[in-house]
Amino acid sequence: MLAAALCWVLCINGWTVLRFWQDKNRAIRGARRIPEADLLGLAMLGGSPGAFAARQLFRHKTRKQPFSTYLMLIVAVQIGLGIGFFAF
Repeated sequence: MLAAALCWVLCINGWTVLRFWQDKNRAIRGARRIPEADLLGLAMLGGSPGAFAARQLFRHKTRKQPFSTYLMLIVAVQIGLGIGFFAF
């Protein structure tokens, strides 16, 4: 079970970083962008560490509002759920 969870975390975070990179490249080229809801959905599925890493690595969506606020809320909920899971 632990191996499957680790595989999931690595895969979803890798996919999240890739999608942020693709969105950044599309923004530079003026092409059709990846919807913010898709990027936030990846963070919600466990890709929030990848989202934060990609934001810093690619300097992408670091000041965008309300995207940044939503991402912070997702992380806060995930931390709360994690604490609750391990506390009980």
